[in-house]
Amino acid sequence: MDWKGHVAVVTGAGSGIGQAIAERFAEVGAEVVIAEVNRQQGEAAAADLQARYGKGLFVRTDVSKAADCRAMVQRTVAAYGHLDTLVNNAGVNFVKPTLQMEEADWDRVIDVDLKGTFLCSRYALEVMVPRKQGNVINIASVHTLATLPEAVPYAAAKAGVRMMTSALAIEFAPYGIRVNAVSPGLTDTQIWQDIQNAAENPAEARQHWYDNIPLGRVQTAREVANVVLFLASDQATYITGANIMSDGGVTVQLVSRAHYASKPLEGQVKR
Repeated sequence: MDWKGHVAVVTGAGSGIGQAIAERFAEVGAEVVIAEVNRQQGEAAAADLQARYGKGLFVRTDVSKAADCRAMVQRTVAAYGHLDTLVNNAGVNFVKPTLQMEEADWDRVIDVDLKGTFLCSRYALEVMVPRKQGNVINIASVHTLATLPEAVPYAAAKAGVRMMTSALAIEFAPYGIRVNAVSPGLTDTQIWQDIQNAAENPAEARQHWYDNIPLGRVQTAREVANVVLFLASDQATYITGANIMSDGGVTVQLVSRAHYASKPLEGQVKR
């Protein structure tokens, strides 16, 4: 596919998965808009892409605010003339016992992860419809299929993103616009590093997580970015409404690798 002239907006692209997605688009020659609320991170990410690929426009965007989302799309169209792909990656998360949560905790996650995905999509679709082409790719989570205790707002938000993906896919299919989701599992970002560093024994904590992943490792942010690039490409022109799990098999297993490694299936099943 010739990516020349393809315009992609990636929200939350100042770090982590979003930054890897933005880099992947720049690598293949697409124009990239980094929509990021953290000015320092956003400017640095855009400068890095400019230095390496000659691509990268930073637009400070708080996805929880409609005015910011509208302005981000308008700035993109003003700079490049159109918008081909929107990647809704911006998100926040925390783990906290439900009985200790405040209304503000709920609002923060829902406003960024769910409302932000809607707002960015709404204004992007507005400029895609007249051209009768475009892609919206939502970064959801394994929490669309399975979840953990003390993650209620995040699980609710990501499940909402999943069904929003379906609803938008149906509504905008007549315009030739595709809407899909990618649901990553544990990914090697700063969050993963923080999980390890917070443990008394980082090596033991790391192995615990590896043992719960059928492929036995944590994915890279680039692996998620590769799925996104595929969905935005001409190789995926008949895919819409999908939720692609990029989780190393976590959501399809009945028991962890550690469980069946210590207790082989052989001899457990009586016929």
